Amino acid sequence: MPSLGRLHLITDTRPGRDPLSTVRAALAVAGPELVVQVRVEDDVDDRTAYELAGEILALCAPVGATCLVNDRLDVALAVGAAGAHVGARDLPVDVARRLLGPAAVLGATARDREAGIAAVAAGASYLGVGPCHATATKDGLPAPIGPEGVRRVASAVSVPVIAIGGITAARVPALRAAGAYGVAVVGALSQAADPARATAELLAALDAVPGRPSGDPAPVAATGSDPGPPPGGGAGAHSAGVAAC
Repeated sequence: MPSLGRLHLITDTRPGRDPLSTVRAALAVAGPELVVQVRVEDDVDDRTAYELAGEILALCAPVGATCLVNDRLDVALAVGAAGAHVGARDLPVDVARRLLGPAAVLGATARDREAGIAAVAAGASYLGVGPCHATATKDGLPAPIGPEGVRRVASAVSVPVIAIGGITAARVPALRAAGAYGVAVVGALSQAADPARATAELLAALDAVPGRPSGDPAPVAATGSDPGPPPGGGAGAHSAGVAAC
């Protein structure tokens, strides 16, 4: 079974950002505990997305980090990524699972309990839940759901739940206590003066919550079957999933 790190970095490809430098800095600290989700702006052409994903996969592989591609399943397949993440307006989860195959890691966005249950039944191996807090990283997001919203989803599923949206190291403990297995960030690293230090602070916040030992990624059920509660879950003993935000 593939493993899933607790800290997810979603690439920031907005003008003025340097996603490769951010990924390098985070990998140097987090190693296999990092999951990199390659996300590009909607107007980025497929060739550019493919080239970026290939570069990031090449950075992840030597340290055992997981590389996923957001939204663009063709790019994920083309570069040989570990899997993909689909949002609410992307391909349906069951279709994405069929295209990626049973062994791939497949994340799905879920904002509420019902959506989470449906996504897992359709084949999601982890869930992205949020936005937890207000964020300026992405336009058009719904109102924040807070830790209690994470708790409602995490208590209903048995796959990892990664909380996203306005994540800071100070906010991690409350999210972990609500049942989040991990967190996903964009600006917390891409806008940090020192991304390596920011990565270390996030990992320390994740490690500070009693649960599974540091450096022991949770197994992920690739087909969405129920593997039972993963170690390190919060309230309700369920893990948390990743949001495509």
